[in-house]
Amino acid sequence: MAEFTEQDKELYHDILEGLSIYFDSPLIPDILNTINRHPRPDFGNAFNRNQLSSKKWLIDQLNDVTDGEFGNIVILGGWYGVLSALLLNDTRFSLQTITSVDLNPDCALVARCLNQRFTENENFNAITADMFDIDYHTILPSLKKNTANDLLINTSCEHITDFDKWYAKIPSGTHVVLQSNDFFDCDEHSNCVNNVSEFQQLAPMAKTLFAGELRLKKYTRFMLIGVK
Repeated sequence: MAEFTEQDKELYHDILEGLSIYFDSPLIPDILNTINRHPRPDFGNAFNRNQLSSKKWLIDQLNDVTDGEFGNIVILGGWYGVLSALLLNDTRFSLQTITSVDLNPDCALVARCLNQRFTENENFNAITADMFDIDYHTILPSLKKNTANDLLINTSCEHITDFDKWYAKIPSGTHVVLQSNDFFDCDEHSNCVNNVSEFQQLAPMAKTLFAGELRLKKYTRFMLIGVK
């Protein structure tokens, strides 16, 4: 990983402190606090245009097709907890907890820092785990209670080599949000799709609430919202 210099930190601070003049959001000081405590260059990548466009699209569509009330939300491939932070700071949604899951052990500490206000209130947690090893009945307790307010989000389906094996682990009746893309040129992507129809065939659902695409720089992102 490239070194995060004092000049980099100063640049982040200048930009974010400037934005705080125009945007009264508690997320901005949360970002500044995270930069101070966990300076790393790739943290900025989590806020780039494509990343935030994809997350805003997800949140807006989720608001459109649901009542916005959730119990437990589990985000797989949660990285530094940015999607969690956006959801937790969005007043359109009412939710109990978000658990951000990532295979990289460096992510959990940063994600908890970014979402520190919600970590202290036990509304947020970040864990290091392999999505193939998770017991989804345990991490999504509403499945046992036969209620429909828990949600599983995976915005990194293009990274899952054995997608069929993973998808088979998701219990029927689970409310899910899935994203993939057609960025085949990225070496880290092993499960891209060409279009949203192909994505639907890869991840069949009992009920589809939304299926669409978002054209971004270099690639198109596909999203499915529904019930497996």
